[in-house]
Amino acid sequence: MELDNAAITRLASEWSMGSVEARDTLLPIIYDRLRQLARSQFNQAPDTPTLQPTALVNEAFMKLDQAGWQVENRRHFFALAARVMRQVLVDHARASGRRKRGGDQLRVTLSDEVATSEPPAVDVIQLDDSLNQLEEFNQRAALALELSYFGGFDNADVATQLDVSLRTIERELRFGRAWLKTRLQVT
Repeated sequence: MELDNAAITRLASEWSMGSVEARDTLLPIIYDRLRQLARSQFNQAPDTPTLQPTALVNEAFMKLDQAGWQVENRRHFFALAARVMRQVLVDHARASGRRKRGGDQLRVTLSDEVATSEPPAVDVIQLDDSLNQLEEFNQRAALALELSYFGGFDNADVATQLDVSLRTIERELRFGRAWLKTRLQVT
C-alpha cells in the first residue's frame, strides 16, 4: 500500500497522539522503507554483527511508540526516525560494553566521493558526540549527516527532507564530513 505525503503526515501525527489504528496503518509502509535504509547502512557497517537491520528498525519503532513526539510533516517524521535509529545504535554500542575492545566501530564513509576501498572504522559513540558538537555549530550540516549516515538517505533525499537545494546539501555534507574528519582524526 502506498500513501501520499499528506496521508503519511496525518497518520504519523495521529500516531504521535496515541492512535494505535494510525500506527498500525502506517507501520507496514514506513517499516519496509526504514528496513531498506537500515540494510543499506549495515552493508556499509558489516562489523555490527549483534544488531541486525531488522532489530534496529524494531527497536526504533518501539522507541517511537513509547515516546511523546509530535510530527510536522512526512519529512519531519523521517528525520525523527533517523534520529531514533542513531540513538538505538549509540545505546547498543554503549550497552554492549565492547568499546575497550574496539567492537563499537561503525564503518562510515566520510568522503564526498564514492568509497573505492574499505572505509575507516569510526567509533559510533565518538561519531555521535561529534555530531552533537557539530549540531551546536551548524545544525543543518549535522542533520544532513544524520540523515545520510543513520537514515540511509542519498543527497537528493536529504535535500528533499530539509527542503533545500541539492547544491546546498552537497556543500553542507562536504563541510560536515570535513569537520567530522578533523574531530575523529579519520584519513
